[in-house]
Amino acid sequence: MKALAEQIVDIDGVEIYGRVVAVRGLMVEIAGPIHAMSVGARLVIETANQPIPCEVVGFHQGHALAMPFAALDGVRRGCRAVVSSSAGAIRPSEVWLGRVVNAMGEPIDGQGPIAAGAAPYPFRASPPPAHARMRVGEPLDLGVRSLNTFLTVCRGQRMGIFAGSGVGKSVLLSMLARNVSADVSVIGLVGERGREVQEFIQDDLGEAGLARSVVVVSTSDEPALMRRQAAYLTMAISESFRDAGKDVLVLMDSVTRFAMAQREIGLSAGEPPTAKGYTPTVFTELPRLLERAGPGTDRGTITGIFTVLVDGDDHNEPVADAVRGILDGHIVMERAIAERGRFPAINILKSISRTMPRAANPQYLPAITRAKQVMATYSDMEELIRLGAYRPGSSAEVDEAIGFHKPLEDFLRQMKDEATSMAEGYERLEQILAGAA
Repeated sequence: MKALAEQIVDIDGVEIYGRVVAVRGLMVEIAGPIHAMSVGARLVIETANQPIPCEVVGFHQGHALAMPFAALDGVRRGCRAVVSSSAGAIRPSEVWLGRVVNAMGEPIDGQGPIAAGAAPYPFRASPPPAHARMRVGEPLDLGVRSLNTFLTVCRGQRMGIFAGSGVGKSVLLSMLARNVSADVSVIGLVGERGREVQEFIQDDLGEAGLARSVVVVSTSDEPALMRRQAAYLTMAISESFRDAGKDVLVLMDSVTRFAMAQREIGLSAGEPPTAKGYTPTVFTELPRLLERAGPGTDRGTITGIFTVLVDGDDHNEPVADAVRGILDGHIVMERAIAERGRFPAINILKSISRTMPRAANPQYLPAITRAKQVMATYSDMEELIRLGAYRPGSSAEVDEAIGFHKPLEDFLRQMKDEATSMAEGYERLEQILAGAA
């Protein structure tokens, strides 16, 4: 009843509207009482087919510039654009678990409507104050050996998965969604291929994974505003569960498509393109989105795993470079490792968790350090070894690295439906280094 009462209060008492005067590509120009159309305000353009929701993104020569959440079919000059006084917000609750929604929070899984929760959560909330936030919690068991052992993640930490297309990001995300020891998973598929959504939900996530998850879907064919909105909704849902005292895992695939959507919006609004065509607001919105993940101020955490699709396998391209500086660590997946048939194709030596080594079990820290030293030695000599230019016996360190290479590769290799606890990973690594495996 409280939620219903708050929604009744939000109903507009007076209808304020403007008129469509021009459509330029994705941008709609609205004339009328622009004093009532602030940036971020919602409009609804009335057409003969169906109402089209829009958002005000700027102003130009006395007109409001709006972008649509749907196709502009049926819009003509003179259509009414009604201003909505209600702020963009969503009301998640426990009943959202196990459901699949679109970027507006509407169910798309054919299981009927979803009951609204009591408290509204804005799509574009500010991160908690830095001085009031708790510190990251204890290590989080992800169920993936290579991450648990070498790149330990703590509750409330934010990590990025950096990889090119087809290297295995989505499969790694599905492993995390099924195996992680978090209370709730919120999965945002931003700009995803429509064909892969059902495969991800049914095959990769499965019934057990879906039961404790909320999945937000915005496919690549949807307007840029919907793709950006999917990322905001993912974080808003996560914040509602965090405030309820839950340990939340956010999986977002991908931040790059969020940046591309923001680039489309910025270019349509007349922003100048900068690095690789990305507009300045892209690099303003990225930290505002990613900083929303992390520990709460009183209880609950949001652990964020964000994928970054690196353009042309260039890990220093603008979005990857910006995101790497914001997050608390990065997981680098390489095509060369995937081509050798080792999945997940994580390059341990190029990846880092900023909570290490403090997050690792002190008992096993010497084993972790030694394993990385062995892998680094083999990496330095790999070309000579593969070409047959290295003579066995020339260096005791290199001989040791060659001997441990296959057992360590097998340790890092993990099947999609396989799960390994943190304790099991540590023990197995010690056995390898002791020569027992």
